Amino acid sequence: MTKRMDEKFAALKAEGRPALVTYFMAGDPDYDTALEIMKGLPAAGADIIELGAPFSDPMADGLAIQMAGQRALKAGQTLKKTLAMLREFRKSDPSTPVVIMGYYNPIYVYGVERFLDDAIEAGLDGLIVVDLPPEMDDELCIPALAKGINFIRLATPTTDDKRLPTVLKNTSGFVYYVSMTGITGSALPDPSRIGAAVARIKGHTALPVCVGFGVKTAEHARAIGAAADGVVVGTAIVNEVANSLDETGKATATTVSSVTNFVRSLAEGARASRLAAAE
Repeated sequence: MTKRMDEKFAALKAEGRPALVTYFMAGDPDYDTALEIMKGLPAAGADIIELGAPFSDPMADGLAIQMAGQRALKAGQTLKKTLAMLREFRKSDPSTPVVIMGYYNPIYVYGVERFLDDAIEAGLDGLIVVDLPPEMDDELCIPALAKGINFIRLATPTTDDKRLPTVLKNTSGFVYYVSMTGITGSALPDPSRIGAAVARIKGHTALPVCVGFGVKTAEHARAIGAAADGVVVGTAIVNEVANSLDETGKATATTVSSVTNFVRSLAEGARASRLAAAE
């Protein structure tokens, strides 16, 4: 396994704070702007980066991420270019863990072994592939683990104690708890329920549990971070990109700073979360 992920969570545990996991879409609104956003995330307070791989049929995503994927595809983003973006990022940042989140079809078309080899060479730490259940682990999960790439699985409120061991069997890096049923970008659930859900998952695994779906503000990050090992923010960041674009959908002078300033506020919220838990 790549060590970056384990080292990051160990360092955060020593600091006594949760990880801020930031998702954005590779190639949105164009390759160069997305690369500048990626480069700016760690300094703004992102601990782990989720790099969205655009796909034409993103069934688990809400409208904001669907539109981001369409903008990226229209601008010519491919899985190969997404790995190139990571490779370029690694020239200046050798330590921030990066996870590619997406769907299996582009990886299958690319070729699993070739993709995994190229991903390792580019500096990838993990994969979240939302349309591959544990029953299909031989397709990608097992080969990824064998190459040293974490395979991060999603658990949801409907993942009961009978199903959870199956979901967790080949999971590594961290567990991504989707704090509600439905698509990305929905409303924030009750933080007290999240605490109970995290505790239930931790009864089955020693892996860190990061919570996402619905986190839109610093206060949300503060509330979620009090109960979880990490806070995942996606739709709200993608919306910052979208709201900064001109009427033709092109990047403006404020696109990168809009995202990094927003992430900075989220990081402040996440860092304050353990203080909130202690109050």
